[in-house]
Amino acid sequence: MNKIILKGITWAHSRGFTPLMAYAQRFGELYPEVEVNWEKRTLQQFADFPVEKLAEKYDLLIIDHPWVGCAAATECVLPLEQYLSEEFLNDQLENTVGGSLLSYNYNGHQWALAIDAAVPAASYRADLFEKNKREIPATWEDVITLAREGKVAVPGIPIDLLMNLFTFCIATGKTPFLSNEEVIDEATGVSALETMKELYAVVDKKMFSNNPIAVAELMTKTDDCWYCPFAYCYSNYSRQGFAKNILTYTNLVTYKNTVKLRGTIGGTGLAVSAFSQHQEYAIQFAKEITSAKCQSTFYVEHGGQPGHKAGWTSEKANSLCNNFFKNILPVMENGYIRPRYNGYLFFQDNAGNPLQEYLIGNINARKVLKEMNELYKKSYFSNLIVKS
Repeated sequence: MNKIILKGITWAHSRGFTPLMAYAQRFGELYPEVEVNWEKRTLQQFADFPVEKLAEKYDLLIIDHPWVGCAAATECVLPLEQYLSEEFLNDQLENTVGGSLLSYNYNGHQWALAIDAAVPAASYRADLFEKNKREIPATWEDVITLAREGKVAVPGIPIDLLMNLFTFCIATGKTPFLSNEEVIDEATGVSALETMKELYAVVDKKMFSNNPIAVAELMTKTDDCWYCPFAYCYSNYSRQGFAKNILTYTNLVTYKNTVKLRGTIGGTGLAVSAFSQHQEYAIQFAKEITSAKCQSTFYVEHGGQPGHKAGWTSEKANSLCNNFFKNILPVMENGYIRPRYNGYLFFQDNAGNPLQEYLIGNINARKVLKEMNELYKKSYFSNLIVKS
């Protein structure tokens, strides 16, 4: 008898690949008639390639939540509330890490399950701060002081800069995307941009080519940089044996002595293709790997960063990674969910470019906002899906 083959697609990092491969092996042992094969693509390919095209080829897909507006428009993945029990979905909702599960709910349907949760958080080399008898930054002013000494690393590629802009707009007092005509009002936007430039004007220019993974690798491979004020968090770098040195993750700093910075929620979801010829098994795989039991044990033990709160509150899970989950949970619960309307990804793919040009010094702040607003209106009015 020929085996049923399920194909899955994920992203190329230990956090996104290893736990899926491990559970695919176990799933095949539990269901000998099934074989689950996972393929991986680079982080850039993960962000760029249309998921609706991947759904034609793969049964299981790891996705970013801003893509769910497109899912609603194309119906290329299954609305999971029609296939999973109310009891299971209630458990997922009651144990969501911040807004992770709800970020995959759009137009009344659950297009993916939150298999992985992440948010930009601060990280540091505790050994270097202790060795040099220095305090961990607590305020934005502390961050700038340390950056001027050359001890700060920070992601500077366009997508991460855009997520950071949302953070500083909120810190300045306004939430982005409240209007259909502009990303943010000019006064708030200019203030947020100028605040970001305080940091990016003094860090090494190589940061403009670094994503969060590159920053974590830099900080764990060398002693050049002691601290990162915000980058999407990776529990792997807080685990013994994963990297040369261990990172400690912590909350974001206080801005203007009044408010903790809020990060933009990331993480990934697990979706099931509407084109799958073996939907029953694909749904079963998704249900099992996102369950409280798997997420808090098998999944996290194999390098995963769970989307179920059971994995974040587990003492055993925290003991594996320097209290990463305990330290970051407050940041997750304070996270901002970015737009998900069909068309938003066009904005996200392009809006970080003028922002990077500004921070490098090539254009002024008002030109950045003008270009962003043009991209926003083009992305928003080119579709008929209403924001949710």
